[in-house]
Amino acid sequence: MERVVTPYEGSGHRPWDDAAEIPAPLRLHRTPVSPSWVDYNGHMSESCYLLVFGDSSDAFFRYLGIDEQYRESGRSLYTVETHIHNRREAAEGEPLELSLRVLDHDAKRVHVFHEMHHGETGALLATAEQLLVHVDTNLGRSSEMPDEIQHRLTAIQRAHAALPIPRTVGRPMGIRR
Repeated sequence: MERVVTPYEGSGHRPWDDAAEIPAPLRLHRTPVSPSWVDYNGHMSESCYLLVFGDSSDAFFRYLGIDEQYRESGRSLYTVETHIHNRREAAEGEPLELSLRVLDHDAKRVHVFHEMHHGETGALLATAEQLLVHVDTNLGRSSEMPDEIQHRLTAIQRAHAALPIPRTVGRPMGIRR
């Protein structure tokens, strides 16, 4: 089976810089809606929203220093839970701009929140809340992140602490009566 290659493998990603100011939120990924993402209703298919949020996560991982070399060392971040809220449709070719904020983290887990906006109108198209876990891929279980990664997450979380918590964070799904 051929491995899926994300837009952020190799070069072109924004690396960590200890001296640089940390944007709040991070804006690390942009993409147009691919023709292959459009469904029979003429707009981006629901599974492709997750695909784009995943690419945004990959850009974030690279920003932290989690790249091919890191994964080859037997460590990675895995997604354990995702909650997507679809707000508006996106059509073929429309520009998407993603942002990400770190809500919380500990030695093994990272809680992030993505927003997908239309690149021209600024309209909020979708959000995704994710819980990620750091994994020792050789052992197949969770493990603590290296100090360097934890230090970077702490700096990002501190920079993002001034942002308001989105009202959908942590909300359960259900039919309200």
